[in-house]
Amino acid sequence: MVSTIGGLSTVAATDAPQLFINTTLDSCALTYEEFKIPNTVPYCNWTWDRILCWPPTPANSTIKQRCPPAHGIDTSKYAERRCSAEGQWEGKPGSPATLVGWTNYTPCYSDPVLQLFKKLYAGGSEDDVNVKFDIAERTRTLETVGFSLSLVALIISLVIFCKFRGLRNNRTRIHKNLFVAMVIQVVIRLTLYIDQAIIRSGGKNESYRQGIDNTTFLCEASYVLLEYARTCMFMWMFIEGLYLHNVVTVTVFQGRFPHTLYAVVGWGGPVILTVIWAITTAQYSREQKCWWGYNLTPYYWILEGPRLAVVLLNFIFLLNIIRVLVVKLRQSHTSDVEQVRKAVRAAVVLVPLLGITNILNMTQAPLDKTVLEFAIWSYVTHFLTSFQGFFIALLYCFLNGEVRTALMKSISVYLSLRGHHDWAVRRQSLFSAGYPTVPANEAPHAGESNRNTNRNETINNNLLASATNHTANGGSPNAPHGRSGTGWFSRCFVVQKNANPSTPEPAPPESVVFDISD
Repeated sequence: MVSTIGGLSTVAATDAPQLFINTTLDSCALTYEEFKIPNTVPYCNWTWDRILCWPPTPANSTIKQRCPPAHGIDTSKYAERRCSAEGQWEGKPGSPATLVGWTNYTPCYSDPVLQLFKKLYAGGSEDDVNVKFDIAERTRTLETVGFSLSLVALIISLVIFCKFRGLRNNRTRIHKNLFVAMVIQVVIRLTLYIDQAIIRSGGKNESYRQGIDNTTFLCEASYVLLEYARTCMFMWMFIEGLYLHNVVTVTVFQGRFPHTLYAVVGWGGPVILTVIWAITTAQYSREQKCWWGYNLTPYYWILEGPRLAVVLLNFIFLLNIIRVLVVKLRQSHTSDVEQVRKAVRAAVVLVPLLGITNILNMTQAPLDKTVLEFAIWSYVTHFLTSFQGFFIALLYCFLNGEVRTALMKSISVYLSLRGHHDWAVRRQSLFSAGYPTVPANEAPHAGESNRNTNRNETINNNLLASATNHTANGGSPNAPHGRSGTGWFSRCFVVQKNANPSTPEPAPPESVVFDISD
């Protein structure tokens, strides 16, 4: 049916319900080889735009077809072509009509993607836009390298934490949960990146390649699991900040280690958030392939909002920890230069662990800014995000004094058994990113009020010693093994009960601050 509105003929979309997606030039020609063009009015010839096959269309009319499934495309919308009054397909705005013409796929994009493109093209010329696309491709390579290094470093760190019994304490138990969440996220990201690279390497035939990126349900499930792992990572970063803040600045929560509560918050809380977000996104993006661009929708703040709150809370924790550090340094009559050095070092060490670097990734990309501004934002943001796991593993495992001591002891025993008796354990590094805590088998502190009464006296006696020495509370090497049936999971994550219920002697909370900055 052809309707006329103001002298303009329009072919109704319902008259073109047939989709000719993923066809070839030959199949399109075969479809219309028997079509006879009437002599009454000029007609535009059939054409294939490498995506859709368009039928012969009368002059001065517009024809529409359903948008093909692709990333960022809403299949409920329509692409369109216009046939000029002379019987030729119209080109891009400002271009002359030709036999091939131009298909307007702009209406096919989802609203968030349209806003993204408008912002991108508002920031400069066509050449600037192409440069920004090149920058985005190079940052993908940077991400792949960073995530790969992070994956290797995190896995090695988990093996070290699980292997050495002396490292099994409350602090490392939190570290291990955080590392596991980061490993899951990195594995999914790398899998998706590799899959997309394989699909895109097919060039024109990428539509025929089958992978995660174009498999229904599998692609959506991958992104749901990815967002769950990211949310878990942020929750365990919050637990890291909360635990350290409680140990350093306050005397509450100094009883038994609330591992069950932490596990519920770190692994259970993200389940609720992810389910709510997934259901909402599935309703909103059901017409889009693989929910592409879901992070551009307002529904993404169901997940991003709590993550941002975690980062802000950890930033407050960091400021308070630095405040305590500066106060104790002043009480110990440390020089101003030394105070600044220790405060800066503590901040630098804690920033990746508390996830504060992720704040850049939560800001909007400066697409409408200059190429230089966009490049700086893109490279810095993706570098910090992808190498975050590597930096955390480096600071809190490989450079940690307790870990280095445990490794050196293991190497010493290994070499001694093979006749190298002159091997001695070297002194641990002056730099330790670890903050000592009470052992994992701790019990509620008896006489807490009495200890708090004499707290100031204890501080004066331990400040200077704490500033230079690193106390390792990884548990006694002679502690009994758990039951043989518990397996590796219990050895890594489950608390070993103490056969001797005597109350352990905790390290002063103030020493934590100095251990971070030394």
